[in-house]
Amino acid sequence: MLFESSIRKELARSFGATLVVLMTIVITIILIRTLGQASRGSVNPQDVMMVMGYSALGRLPIILTLSLFIAMVSTLSRMYRDSEMVVWFVSGRGLAVFLKPLFRFAWPVLLVITLLSVFVWPWSNQQSQEMRDRYEQRGDLDRISPGQFQESSNGNRVFFIDRDLSQEKASSNVFIASTEKGKHSVTTARAGRIETVGGSQVLMLDNGQRLENQIGKSAIKITEFGEYGSKAGDDPLINGKLPERSMSTRELIRAPTPINQGELAWRLGMALAAINFVVIALALASVNPRAGRSGNLIFVLFTFVVYHNLLNLGQSWISVGAANFGSFLVALHGGTLLLALAWLTKRHLNWTFKGAANRQRQRRTGLQPVKASP
Repeated sequence: MLFESSIRKELARSFGATLVVLMTIVITIILIRTLGQASRGSVNPQDVMMVMGYSALGRLPIILTLSLFIAMVSTLSRMYRDSEMVVWFVSGRGLAVFLKPLFRFAWPVLLVITLLSVFVWPWSNQQSQEMRDRYEQRGDLDRISPGQFQESSNGNRVFFIDRDLSQEKASSNVFIASTEKGKHSVTTARAGRIETVGGSQVLMLDNGQRLENQIGKSAIKITEFGEYGSKAGDDPLINGKLPERSMSTRELIRAPTPINQGELAWRLGMALAAINFVVIALALASVNPRAGRSGNLIFVLFTFVVYHNLLNLGQSWISVGAANFGSFLVALHGGTLLLALAWLTKRHLNWTFKGAANRQRQRRTGLQPVKASP
């Protein structure tokens, strides 16, 4: 009990500290990226915090997996460095015995990673996509900002207003340039206001002038008006098809297309990879006083990046039909687990290539190892 409780306590402290650091780094990166999208007009500036929250929630499985991996390797390496592992080995505890306390600590985290990958990941992507779609499909009048030229959603019109009287839904010095049905027109007015006619927003212009000509012809038609109504633009089109990363896991299973199977392989792969990382951490943990403390951390990050890139590569292969769904899961995750177990067995039994060569040579020559006399 002392053996397991001491390991779990240290793992909990290391995991919590690592998680806080990684979350801080990831949230900072997401904030910078989201602000850049808002400045380009891809995200509503008022929804920046919501988009950040959904993005961070979607990346939480990766953060939890990496935090768990780093915490286990750093904790076990610290025990090697302080000679605590020697004490456990002398007391009859082999390296493979550490699997039980590691999995007893990790199973709640592994369960959360699985739930996040299978259910929360598509939900957060769907919410972010809907927010972006709503912002992209907003009406033309909602796009207008005072003092800026703004293009309509269909690209046929350009709006400009000098001042926005939002409380009165009115503006001054309005400019509209449009190209529709083979005609090019420029409309200017001293004032304008928004009215709702038949469920559509209409811009009513006061005291203005309209210049219109056929494209390719030099004749210009000039019209002055006291009041003129202009529809703000076409109604936004709603695309009901969701990308595969926003589809629920049940929908992916019901529609087993190559693209959907690639996405499903990635989601299941995150859960399987988290389990493999527990075994890899135990097999990887060691310390070399000459290499310093950062040596293991660099190798941990390299291992995680390679495994994660293989997941993304497998998703692409399955999506284009270059790999089979089941075969890829067995080959990558099953093969990784077998390699990790083989490496762990080697370290548990203290096998070395030199020792194996000596034993093989002794079998061939028929020599027996010399025993020291008491």
